[in-house]
Amino acid sequence: MFANRYTAFIDACTLVSVWRRNLLLTLAEAEFFRVRWSQKVLEETERAISRLMDERGIVDSRARATHSVANMRAAFPEALVEDFGLFEATIYGLPDRNDEHVLAAAIKTQAQALVTENLSDFPASVLAPLSIESRSADDFIADTIALEEGRAVAAINRMRLRLKRPELTPEDMLRSLEAHGLLETASVLTPHIESI
Repeated sequence: MFANRYTAFIDACTLVSVWRRNLLLTLAEAEFFRVRWSQKVLEETERAISRLMDERGIVDSRARATHSVANMRAAFPEALVEDFGLFEATIYGLPDRNDEHVLAAAIKTQAQALVTENLSDFPASVLAPLSIESRSADDFIADTIALEEGRAVAAINRMRLRLKRPELTPEDMLRSLEAHGLLETASVLTPHIESI
């Protein structure tokens, strides 16, 4: 899996989670894969981040959500998939018709993986003939780390060191990953605790 060949389209439900988003973007920045999303996915992400922050009583939730998505756009300007209306016009037969736009954009960008937490909404029976595999963020991140552990762990270490509010020890980070459902990722990183 190398950035010049392997493309992962990331669904909004995955981008909403701070840990999933940070790990995926850290690995994409380290050129393990090319990250892709659409305008509609980014809009869904922004609304969901804002809603989560509102539920937690965080002030300026809308502005913070907008800032998060703006940072993603700035860091990965090439990630935006556009002009996939022709693909959107096709009915692929997903269980939820509202997810068709996600698959259409993934097809347009020739993604090999569609990273989503809603795996049942993207069944293999629909995706396999299109040469796309739906993966949870946890499985995708863990497998990506396992490809070249040294380089991946070094990138994740740089990510951890950038975290300032709060600063996290490697142990704290692994506990947080587990608490947020990234069990496979934490398991792959545990032997490297001295390096992260």
